[in-house]
Amino acid sequence: MRSSQRGITLLGGLILAAFIGLFVYAGIRLTPIYLEYLSIRKSLEAVRTEASANESPTSIRVALDKHFQIDYVESVTAKDVEITKEGSGWAVRCEYDATAPFIANVSFAVHFDKTVIVGGNNGP
Repeated sequence: MRSSQRGITLLGGLILAAFIGLFVYAGIRLTPIYLEYLSIRKSLEAVRTEASANESPTSIRVALDKHFQIDYVESVTAKDVEITKEGSGWAVRCEYDATAPFIANVSFAVHFDKTVIVGGNNGP
């Protein structure tokens, strides 16, 4: 009667651990970039809810700059944010790329793009 073997060999376990370790390390390297994006998104939403219908692009930039300073946003500034007329309000768009070094000369490139409408029809 043969018994079936179960389990993983030492070499197989090391390869599996290295593979999982690469994904964990990638997550560790990408986490700060995504946390900063969440801060930028929160700042844009806060400006959207705080702004009135007759805001000017300058006052929107000032409010956005204050939120960026409070949330320690360093990847973009209020000057980098594009503000265009959209119907009866303003479309505030923050688009930027971020890179995170991974191993040696390999890095991750991440593209972020968020637009909110300030004033006018804010919608949901």
